[in-house]
Amino acid sequence: MHGNNAAQACYNDEMPKVVDHDQRRADLVRAVWAVIGLHGIEGATVRRVAEQAGVSMGGLRYYFDSQQGLLRFAALAVAGNVSARVRALLQSDSDAANRARLLLEAMLPVDQERRVEADVWLAFLIRSRVDDALEELRSKAWTGTRHICRLAVSLRRGVAMPETIGAELPDADLETWAQHLHMFVDGLTVQAVTYPDRLSTDDLRVAVHRQLALVADR
Repeated sequence: MHGNNAAQACYNDEMPKVVDHDQRRADLVRAVWAVIGLHGIEGATVRRVAEQAGVSMGGLRYYFDSQQGLLRFAALAVAGNVSARVRALLQSDSDAANRARLLLEAMLPVDQERRVEADVWLAFLIRSRVDDALEELRSKAWTGTRHICRLAVSLRRGVAMPETIGAELPDADLETWAQHLHMFVDGLTVQAVTYPDRLSTDDLRVAVHRQLALVADR
C-alpha cells in the first residue's frame, strides 16, 4: 500500500502541469498595467513584469521575452479590452445616442485603466513605424478604429450598422463623418495623454457628446 502511494506521488510529480493560458494572460496583463502605471511604458521591462506577476523570467517566454514582445503583448491586450467593451455595448439595450457615445469612449482615456491603455497604444504606434513586425497589428488597429466610428455614426443617424469590419457605410456623407470621428478620437487621445492636466475626464466626455451631436444634426 505504501509502495503504491509512493509510486503515485512520484507519478504526480512527473506529470506536466496544466497551464490555464487565458488566466495566465489575464494575470500578466494586470502585472503589465501595474508596472506601466509605476514606471511608465519605457520603464516596463520584462524583469519588472516578472517580479510584479511573481513568475520567473523563463515563465514569460511563452508570451514575450523582450521589450518589443512586451509592447506587442500590451498592445494586443488593449485591442482585446476595446473589442470586449464594443461587443458588450452592441448587445446592450441602451438608447442609440448613449451607445454611440460609449463606443467612442471605449477607445478614450476616461478612467485609470484606459489612461494606461492609451499610453501603451501611443508607444506601440510610434514603435510600429520603425518595426515591420508590428505593421500588421497597426493596420488592423486602424481598420478596427474606423469600424467603431462607423458604428457610432450609424447609431446617431439611425441607419443600419455595417456587419463586417472594413465595410463602408452606404452613403458618402456618412462615410465622411466616420472619417472625421476617427481623426477626432485619435487627436483627442493624443492630447489627453500628452496634456493630462489640461483635459479632464469630463472634458473628454463633453467633447465626444458635442462631436456626436454634430453628426446627428447633419
